[in-house]
Amino acid sequence: MRTIEELKMLQSLPLDVKIAKTQARIREWVQYYGEDSVYVSFSGGKDSTVLLDIARKIYPNIEAVFVDTGLEYPEIRKFVKSFDNVTILRPKMRFDEVIKQYGYPFISKEASERIANSKKCLAGGGQHTLNIIMNSPKNYPIRLQQLVGVYPSKRYDFSKWKPLLNVDFNISNMCCNEMKKKPFHLYNKENNKYPMTAQMAEESQLRTTQWLKAGCNAFETKDPKSNPMSFWTEQDVLQYIKENNLQLASVYGDIVYCDKNGMKYQEMLCECGKKLCTTGCSRTGCIFCQFGSHLEKGESRLQMLKRTHPKQYEYCMFGGEYDEQGIWQPNEKGLGMKHCIDVINGIYGKDFIKY
Repeated sequence: MRTIEELKMLQSLPLDVKIAKTQARIREWVQYYGEDSVYVSFSGGKDSTVLLDIARKIYPNIEAVFVDTGLEYPEIRKFVKSFDNVTILRPKMRFDEVIKQYGYPFISKEASERIANSKKCLAGGGQHTLNIIMNSPKNYPIRLQQLVGVYPSKRYDFSKWKPLLNVDFNISNMCCNEMKKKPFHLYNKENNKYPMTAQMAEESQLRTTQWLKAGCNAFETKDPKSNPMSFWTEQDVLQYIKENNLQLASVYGDIVYCDKNGMKYQEMLCECGKKLCTTGCSRTGCIFCQFGSHLEKGESRLQMLKRTHPKQYEYCMFGGEYDEQGIWQPNEKGLGMKHCIDVINGIYGKDFIKY
């Protein structure tokens, strides 16, 4: 078992050392499975663009695989198609169908999973069932106990999301499973393939936990996967792009220096204490996903989407209707996320999620 101290030590290394370590992890993965049996999971985002660049400097013909969910920025899809040897997969379900069947992606994957599973336990019982759980918590799943606050998690207080059990729409983590993971898993199984991804531990507690358990190359897990950049930070990624003049999708804008007040500069005479940032999107991913949106400072992803891609913003925010059970759902006019966000903001504060 690895330690947080070990991870922090690796994260503090200079970029050239990190590159060398990542190259070593890639070589280990390819040598174990063979070049024809591995690929780079390529989202078109800045992290996977860096990983693909490093991997193809060692193995020029290594395959890249992209899942076209229909949720990417148009600029991302265009950028991906500019590369050679990219296999494009597509999910079986549309995003609106996933929401109707499972729920909307809010807060985080871990929190939304607890909310969804807890609502199943509470189905039909309402507050009465909740009172029973509070009085005899050991009869119910640990994750439900964590959500209602009778069995606190040691690393995170999930009970703050307990009010979301009573909103008029469903919340779920299943969008990523259906839209991305399933197409990859099916491709891996049918073709005997083993992926490399650009996931980094700093991105979430879940990814930190995964690194602590398996490290960069998870050979022994149920679904073997390599994360050779796990110990990188976003600053490392931006520095690599800048130093190597790496092309990114246009939606990112330029990479510039940013001071603590958010002021952005093309160049700095003294870079001490300054951070690199992008003038456009800081992250791309699925444009309608709201995981982590409540944590955003400055211009939020939705506010940026409204400014840069108004048609997609309209579809995301408006439309929606109640189904026969009184559950808010997308309809032919749009996903109806404005209603959901207004409900959440009514619980946690006006600008909890900014749009």
